[in-house]
Amino acid sequence: MLADREQEEDFQRFLRRVDDVASLVQSLNSTDPDVKEKAIAEAEKRLHEQEKSKHEESKTVVNRTVINTQASDTASAEAANKDEFLAILEKDAKERAKRRKRNEHLANALKDKGNDAFRKGDYVVAIQRYTEGLEKLKDKQELYTNRAQAYLKMHEYEKAIGDCEWALKCNEKCIKAYFLMGKAHLALKHYSESRLCYEKILQIDPQKESLFNDCMNKVNLEEKRMKDEERAMKEVQSGKLAALSIKELLQKLARPDQNILYYTGGIRLLTGAVKDCTEQTLFRTNNGFSILKDNEVVRRGFCAERKNTAEVDLSVSLLFLWQAVCAGNEENQRLLLTCSDVNAQLPKLLSSGAPEIQKETLALISLYSENENGRRLLVRHQDLTKWPQILMTFVNSTDAKASSAMNILSDLTEEEGFKTQCRVMLSTGVLPLFTQLLTSAELVNQAALARCIGMMGNLCADAVIRMQMAESKECWQACLKLVDECFDVSTPKYQECLFAVLGLMMNLLLESNGIIQHFAVDISARCMSLLKEKDGRIVTRAIGVLSRILPASSSAVEEVVKGGVVKKIIKFLKAGGQITSNYGIKTLSICTRSNRQAQEDLVKSDKKFSVLLKLLESESEMIVGNAAFCLGQCLEVPGAATSLLNSNVVMILLKHAGGDATRTSVQENAAIALGKLCVAERRHIVQLRKLNGLAILNSSMKYVHSI
Repeated sequence: MLADREQEEDFQRFLRRVDDVASLVQSLNSTDPDVKEKAIAEAEKRLHEQEKSKHEESKTVVNRTVINTQASDTASAEAANKDEFLAILEKDAKERAKRRKRNEHLANALKDKGNDAFRKGDYVVAIQRYTEGLEKLKDKQELYTNRAQAYLKMHEYEKAIGDCEWALKCNEKCIKAYFLMGKAHLALKHYSESRLCYEKILQIDPQKESLFNDCMNKVNLEEKRMKDEERAMKEVQSGKLAALSIKELLQKLARPDQNILYYTGGIRLLTGAVKDCTEQTLFRTNNGFSILKDNEVVRRGFCAERKNTAEVDLSVSLLFLWQAVCAGNEENQRLLLTCSDVNAQLPKLLSSGAPEIQKETLALISLYSENENGRRLLVRHQDLTKWPQILMTFVNSTDAKASSAMNILSDLTEEEGFKTQCRVMLSTGVLPLFTQLLTSAELVNQAALARCIGMMGNLCADAVIRMQMAESKECWQACLKLVDECFDVSTPKYQECLFAVLGLMMNLLLESNGIIQHFAVDISARCMSLLKEKDGRIVTRAIGVLSRILPASSSAVEEVVKGGVVKKIIKFLKAGGQITSNYGIKTLSICTRSNRQAQEDLVKSDKKFSVLLKLLESESEMIVGNAAFCLGQCLEVPGAATSLLNSNVVMILLKHAGGDATRTSVQENAAIALGKLCVAERRHIVQLRKLNGLAILNSSMKYVHSI
């Protein structure tokens, strides 16, 4: 009876295993990604346990005298069941792989169709195609994020969030899913949830800091906008007079067919009523920005090409109003720029012949340019290609307009988008006007001109703009003319122009072309003259220009050496200053590289090489490398190496050649100088031996071609 019961239990266990296998196979074929994932994990677990069991059985030694045939039969059945289970799994895995490959192909085709519909703006069809794709392949992340993007366009934000959550189940580090989910939460006014999504992006990829900052900024602005509007509504409901007056004044301005003076007066009253953020918000929520669109008299007067006195007054009043409602209010700034008439009229107002309109237009634009978000709004909503030349014309002004225009230009140069737009009109519009201003410095506002030059120097950070300017013969001629004029008329305002134009020339000299080679002798001659200046800033920049122009022309090197450049530079190097030292030693390294007179002049001017030895101990590796190079060149002068016998030059050079310097070029220059030193004066080898430096010297010999 006991044997029968054991057989029955074994049979029931067998049936349960069969049921388990059937259930597991069914789960592996499920279309639900979660169910399938759990089934795969369970199958792997069972296979692992089976392999472990086999391994343990193989290690077990059976020590019995009686063989249990029933146990043997059970073990055989279990083994058969396991083999059957493995065969089923293997067959199913192959079928699933084949089926998945086919479904992957179909899902990709449907995704492409969905993307095409999305690009055409047919979001309903796009959603249908993405959904069909997901029916083929439930765990395809791109289909979820693409469908979420389409749902966003349809303002179905909850569905978008749901798809993003599914996408994250497929790929927990999907940045696009967090980005879209953040947008959906923002649209639903879930500000905390939106911020959490954007924070996840930064955690996944710290390189996305710019995207993170942009997204967080949008959340902050939107949350502020909503709070402002809620606060404004409460003030209206409480019956506060200031809040009610905004609404009433806007209603009066909405009356049609009134005299232009009526509207001008009403706009001025409205401007006076805007005191703080609450009034700014009420102006926005009561459709204040629709004044131009809805009122034909106001729109016609504001957009008139040639304005009469009444139209000028109306335009100035509107500009005052917009300054009042946009000051510190980024949402209002955005809405104003999306008004088509305002957008189109801004550059025209800047070019207007009416000084009052120009002044207030500049004041309005300054509200945008002085902060990062405002500048981005200008770049996004305005065609800025002509703005540089429009704003440059204010250099001719003698009042505050020139300063305001230059402030705007200077602010805009911080935006890459502005630089990109500047490329379009640079050669045909900006450069001709700029060169004209440079050549007529005595007739314009010199303070504004100096800032204009500085702005052009900043634009040279853009490689395309720099190349175009550096290839302009007229630009170089104008720069040289301004240098001559500033040298002749030494006034503080002219000095600022001179300082600025030297900075511009330094930036342009990052390029190398035939025009620069053509002007190299003239440019270097001007710089030599400026070394007599009392203003240290100008002297430093003049040396900087020399350090960049001399490599372009051997003739320029010969001329400056004849003019005594080595002696003058040594004098400035003795005075110190890291920037001056950097430019100065680079200039000397260029001169001594190929000019024997320069080498001899340096040996005479820097007896016992005290200046070079000091520079060799600088914290700047650029200075150290050039100083070592100069020293190596000058050691070819007879007696130069002997004058260094009682110095610590061997130890200094050995330190740099031995690897203290991180730049390979610095190590090489120090090694070359050390090799030349020991060849020119053998007594330095004694010091080298004491410092155990012969190995370093031998390894440096490959750099020394004169030994």
